[in-house]
Amino acid sequence: MTRYNDKEKIRDHYDRVSPYYHKLWGEHLHHGYWISGEETKEEAQLQLIEHLARVAHLPSGCTILDVGCGFGASSIYLAKQYRAQATGITISPVQVEMANQAAERASARARFLLMDAEAISFKKPFDVIWSVESISHYSNQEKFFASAGKLLRPEGTMAITDWFKKDGLTPREHKKFLQPIEKGMLVELHTMEEYETLMNENGLEVIKTEILNKRCAKTWDLCLDIIKNKAFWAIAVQYGAAFVHYLKAFKAMREGFASGNFIYGLMIAKKPGEMKSYSELLKAVESKDRHDV
Repeated sequence: MTRYNDKEKIRDHYDRVSPYYHKLWGEHLHHGYWISGEETKEEAQLQLIEHLARVAHLPSGCTILDVGCGFGASSIYLAKQYRAQATGITISPVQVEMANQAAERASARARFLLMDAEAISFKKPFDVIWSVESISHYSNQEKFFASAGKLLRPEGTMAITDWFKKDGLTPREHKKFLQPIEKGMLVELHTMEEYETLMNENGLEVIKTEILNKRCAKTWDLCLDIIKNKAFWAIAVQYGAAFVHYLKAFKAMREGFASGNFIYGLMIAKKPGEMKSYSELLKAVESKDRHDV
């Protein structure tokens, strides 16, 4: 049976509708992060990027691989604000073209390539692997995390936000709250604990997790207003049932947030240095402190 996050479906979806997304949703193709609650959608989206960068202690001048880069806005922002050298990848040729055009307009040190996140191939490692709301699209997350572990430099950082499900859901709860999301948004939801296991198996140590639901739920209030635009429903007429399922998933997303069964999570992981793992370094510091007393 074809899975909801089938790669060809995802590529076709984003190739078809990316220009509409950009026009109606903006250059950042992800949730917003509200602090005061009074921010505009665009301000909140930038605050999400800044929050992830701050929690990850993103170093100035680092090299970044932005996996599932969308229109390239995150990479461009990080290249400008952190003097980063960013490389973004996506399976959508339309998004690659849009992102490279945006980088050229912004004179940013960012380039964008057509590449499958489950088959990443680069000769040099990166300081940071960055992914915002992309990994839940992948049908083989094991391959992605295996590649990511190899592509990070020693002491490198993985910084992600993604869509998750609450741990311990019953089949009935999953069917009611999450299946409409998975079907409409072309994702397969896992728990944060499952991601952590995959990271650990590939030499990455999770040092920070955070559930962002309270800060990000407002996104779907705005989305429901946005899809009242007749342009979206004109697309639905053109592209058929799949796009109708997508639009219906907007309401399911808001209900998932409200019920707590959908989790919007942040995770930071580190690749240990060549000599000692992160946990070994902590133990060494604690031991030194005891001996110094």
